[in-house]
Amino acid sequence: MKKLFAIVALVAAVSFAATSTAMAQEDEVATAADTTEAAVNDSVEADSAAVEAAPVEAAVAEEESESIHKALKTKFIEGGADFMSLVAIALVLGLAFCIERVIYLSLAQINTRKFCAELAALVAAGKVAEAIEKAQNTRGPVAQVSRKALECLNSKEQNDIATIERTINMEAEVQGSYLEENCSWITLFIAMAPSLGFLGTVIGMVMAFDQIQKAGDISPTVVAGGMKVALITTIFGIVVALILQVFYNFILARVEALTGNMEEAAQELLVMCVKSDKCQK
Repeated sequence: MKKLFAIVALVAAVSFAATSTAMAQEDEVATAADTTEAAVNDSVEADSAAVEAAPVEAAVAEEESESIHKALKTKFIEGGADFMSLVAIALVLGLAFCIERVIYLSLAQINTRKFCAELAALVAAGKVAEAIEKAQNTRGPVAQVSRKALECLNSKEQNDIATIERTINMEAEVQGSYLEENCSWITLFIAMAPSLGFLGTVIGMVMAFDQIQKAGDISPTVVAGGMKVALITTIFGIVVALILQVFYNFILARVEALTGNMEEAAQELLVMCVKSDKCQK
């Protein structure tokens, strides 16, 4: 009888433990489900908030850009149409010359070492005419200097090393002048923009003194108009000069690089011509 009670008690204990475990697992599953659902809801709410905030941010950015544009337009008008228009024209024309020079110098840039190596291979093989044709079909000052030197080498009257060297130097000077073409116009607009701004400053000061003379009193409201015009024209003139100066320095750097390439090519051409059988030593 005791064994029976013991077995029944053991079975009851095992059943209770299994039931407790199952209930605990169900609670864990329910808790995990609730957590997942809450996370999903939070992410959905966050996405909805982000979607709602995106148009708001875009609208704010658009309003800021419009406000900056309106502010510049307002300051331009307040600076006076006469001198501010001249400063704007100086900016447009200066940028036009800068863009033209940047495009020209970019197209004139080639791989000098590779080009000279190809010409040297053709000249060493006795194909001077093909080397001249290759130089003629290649853009840039290095190719033009090479073409002149090879034409002298291929002729019978000017194939001595002294004439070839003189021809290279003369053509390098010509190509250098082509590289610096229109740069004087850029420097003109760089100097003109702040000068126009300072002229507007002087005129604004004169306007301020005229208003003081008419009013017969020195007060901030009387002086503010003329001083405002003076400062606005000066600021715009200096900004235009700074923009053009950055482009001008970039152009000068490209010109210096191309000049260095021409000097390197000139040395290679002289060595190439000396090694050729057609050159008179």
